[in-house]
Amino acid sequence: MDTIDLNSDLGEYDSAEFRLRETELMPLITSVNIACGVHAGNSLLMRRTARLAAEHGVAIGAHPGFPNREDFGRGDRRTSPDEVASLVLKQLTALSQVLMEERLPLRHVKPHGALYHFVSWNAEAAKSFVQVVAAFDRRLLIVAPAGSALIASAEQVGLGVVREAFVDRAYRADGTLVPRSHPDALLTTDQHILRRLREILEGFVTSVEGYRVPLHADSLCVHADTPRSVEFAHLIRAELESAGYRPASPTRP
Repeated sequence: MDTIDLNSDLGEYDSAEFRLRETELMPLITSVNIACGVHAGNSLLMRRTARLAAEHGVAIGAHPGFPNREDFGRGDRRTSPDEVASLVLKQLTALSQVLMEERLPLRHVKPHGALYHFVSWNAEAAKSFVQVVAAFDRRLLIVAPAGSALIASAEQVGLGVVREAFVDRAYRADGTLVPRSHPDALLTTDQHILRRLREILEGFVTSVEGYRVPLHADSLCVHADTPRSVEFAHLIRAELESAGYRPASPTRP
C-alpha cells in the first residue's frame, strides 16, 4: 500500500477554539509543523503542541516564519540570505530547546507563509535556508513545493526532501499558490477539496486559469485556520484510504 503524509500547521493560536481544533486535528494528521514563536506561538504553545503530537505519534517539525505577528508572517517580504539564515537558526533553536526538554525528536522543517514562498522560489534564499538547516542537523527533512528552488537546493547538499501540495488552496498556472488576498485562494467545499485531492493523487492540479499543472506530492497540507479544517481532514483521510493510500509521516532516505 502506498503511503502519503498529511500535515498541518499548529501551535499558532492560544484560544479555546483553536485548542479544541488542534485536539481534534492531531489524531487525523501524521506530521505537525509547530510555530516557533516569531510569526505566532510561544514556548508554552510549542510545548503543549509537541506533547499532543507525541500522544498521537505525529512527527514534529519546525515552522519558522518572518517576525511580523500583525500579518501573521504572510505579508509579502524580501530580505537578505544572511537574515534568512539568522531567522531560521533562531527559530530552530527555540523549538529544539523545548523538544530536548520533552525528550522528543525534531523530524523536519517547513517554512511558513511569506518565508515559505520566498525561500521556495528565490535561489539565493533557498541556498541560505538549506545551509543553516544542514549545519543545524543534517537528518532534518525539508518540506517544500515540488519543483521549487528549495527542493533543488536541499537535494544538492544531500538533505531529505518532502514535496508538499495543498488540498485547500488554489494554484496558478506556474505552480505557485494563488495569494490569500484573492477571493478564490481557499477551497472551502467538500466537492472542491475532493476534486483537488483526486487530482493531486493523479499527479496534477488544475490552475485557476484552467491549465493542467503537473504536481508530485509526498505530503498534503490542511491549514488549521481554514474553515471546517477538521471536517476536511476526516474527508481527506477517508478518500485516501478508499484510494489505497495509508497516511504516514515521511521517513528519511
